[in-house]
This record gives sequence, structure tokens and C-alpha cells, in this order.
Amino acid sequence: MTIDFYYTPGSSPCRAVLLTAKALGLNLNLKQVDLMKGEHLQPDFLKMNPQHTVPTIDDNGFALNESRAILSYLAEKYGKDDSLYPKDPKKRAVVNQRLYFDMGVLYQRFGDLYYPIIFGGAPFDEEKKKKLDEGYGFLDKFLENSTWVAGNNITIADIAIVASVSTAADAVGYDISSFPHVVKWFAKAKTSLPGYDEANQKGVDAFKNLYETLTKKK
Repeated sequence: MTIDFYYTPGSSPCRAVLLTAKALGLNLNLKQVDLMKGEHLQPDFLKMNPQHTVPTIDDNGFALNESRAILSYLAEKYGKDDSLYPKDPKKRAVVNQRLYFDMGVLYQRFGDLYYPIIFGGAPFDEEKKKKLDEGYGFLDKFLENSTWVAGNNITIADIAIVASVSTAADAVGYDISSFPHVVKWFAKAKTSLPGYDEANQKGVDAFKNLYETLTKKK
């Protein structure tokens, strides 16, 4: 069984899928998509994913995009147990909440602050920085009495959020030292998540290189 995986290495949502595949022991057929060349706008890709976004998977004819939906699907279909995505309604609800939090707050506010700087040459916006800080404050509170972001076991919520946090902290230099629970969790996640270096760190380094290259040109 091989799943086609359309991705770009630097993308944190794409890296979350790679990390989940590692945790599940899945082999993905990697298909790198060059967004700069418009490969995501080719007719075959648009037929599979009209939103023309990465990550996208094709699991034997079943196409799915949006990284957090992909994480849930892979964990539910291919997990040997339900540890990554619990079946218990309350535990699953917490995992889902953290996934939505990552998408709508943590990753969103990171993009709001840094993407205009990286891709548009915009100046650093202190008000947007305050919103991102607030988001990390929420995450710190989630971790105050919890080993992992959605309880005391690693779940796909940790995987989604570590992809976002690593991009901020290790690629663009966002300072997380004011959030001690996040710092502790992040260090533990780096050594606890299977295949972290290969599935995530390589992409973080690629994004860091892109960030440094583009911001130097502005």
C-alpha cells in the first residue's frame, strides 16, 4: 500500500503529514510540487484538488487536502490503535479543538505576521506580533497541566502544532522563551516524535533558508 503525497518540503502543514506517516509507519510516495513553477495549477492536480493546495494525498483514488483532515484520516485508517487519534468522544474532542486552534490561531497568526514580511517585503508589525504572542500564551496554558497538547499521550495535535512551532522558533527566530511550558514540550517533542529530523527538521531548515534569502533581498 502506497499513498501518493503531494507536498513542498518547507511547508509546516506538509511536514505534519510526513511526521504522522512516520508515527504510523506508512510509506508515502513523495511527489514534490514546485509552486513557483505553477505545478499546483496543472489540470491533473486541479482535478484532484480544485483548491490547488499542498499538502494533498491520493490514497488509491481517494484524494484529500487540508493537512489536519489528512492527519485525522491517516491516523483513523492506518493506526494500529487509537493513541494518536482517540476514539473516546471527549479525548477526541480535545484533539480536534487543538487542531482547530493550530489552524485558526497559531498557524494563522504566524502567517499573518511573517508571510507579508517574507513574500511582500512588509515591515515587522508589532500589533500582529502581540496577537501571535497571545496565541502562544494560550498554548502555554494548554500545557500547564498536561504533558502533551491534548492530554498525557502524543496525538496528531502535537504533530500539527510542533510543525507550526518549529517553523516559528527554528526557522524565523520567533522567541518562545516567555512560554516555559511550550519550551519544555517543544524540547520533548523533538526527541519523542518518530523521524523528527527527517520528516520535520529538514523542512524547517529549507524554510529558514527561504526566509533568510527572501528577507535579505528586500
